[in-house]
Amino acid sequence: MKHCTLYLPLFFLVISCSEVKNEEQKNLEETYEWEELIDEDLTQWDTYLSYQHQPGYDGSVPLDENGEEIAPIGLNNKDYTVFSTLQEGEETIIKNTGEYYGCLITKKEYKNYHFQLKYKWGDKKWAYRKDLLKDSGILYHSVGPMAVEYWRSWMLSQEFQIMEGHTGDFWSQANSAMDIRAYKPESVLDPLAHESQEYLPIGMGSQYNNYCLRSGNYEKPHDEWNTLDLICYEGKSLHIVNGEVVMILKDSRYIGENGEEIPLIQGKIQLQSEAAELFFKDIKIRQIDSLTQQQKALF
Repeated sequence: MKHCTLYLPLFFLVISCSEVKNEEQKNLEETYEWEELIDEDLTQWDTYLSYQHQPGYDGSVPLDENGEEIAPIGLNNKDYTVFSTLQEGEETIIKNTGEYYGCLITKKEYKNYHFQLKYKWGDKKWAYRKDLLKDSGILYHSVGPMAVEYWRSWMLSQEFQIMEGHTGDFWSQANSAMDIRAYKPESVLDPLAHESQEYLPIGMGSQYNNYCLRSGNYEKPHDEWNTLDLICYEGKSLHIVNGEVVMILKDSRYIGENGEEIPLIQGKIQLQSEAAELFFKDIKIRQIDSLTQQQKALF
């Protein structure tokens, strides 16, 4: 009985500390209101479309039948409707046909935020991805001109991948880079994210190249909505799929012309069109002043 008497105050102290931490997290998360990023006319977004890439694409500018370079479709071209909205009850949903490579781009830049959306796949695939997995992504900290990477479709940015079996993966776009907690790759394998590991540099000029697999597959069946959360704070970020942290990243940067590393901690957000039909809803963002204690512990 003496042991139980001694342990009781410690037990209540632990419970009390836990409640304080939970209240702190709640206060941090509720400091700022959510800003809704969907309306019927997509007034908070621009659209950029490049090409309908074909199998065999090699990163060069596509050519027409006469061998002349084809111009990209460009910015806010009203003749193409890849992104549109539809209503289901009171919900406004974005339909992304995926027919052409490109993206929706927020008109505003963001720094230190919690971004959230829901997505589910459609049925169609186009040209390049006819026999491949459906693909899209969230490109964050997007800066500079359009069409600077391999697919000639997006801005310099960091990618939170949306892809069948791979949602939560990381790609660097153009000359961006980040450090990710991940297992070192061997032979033809790719780095695999895991919270138990030290950080690997992923991106331009890295010995580990510019791609990292998420730690696990937490996607829902094809016809169900998935919730993605992206936490970004002072160069750190978390990729979260249906409530599970699948990647821990820090030191967001890009490589300058002289090889110098330049911090990349704010920018626009792009939602990719990448030859696969999908739907987005409940897109929202809110500013944060700090990571929660639980989030800090991951780094």
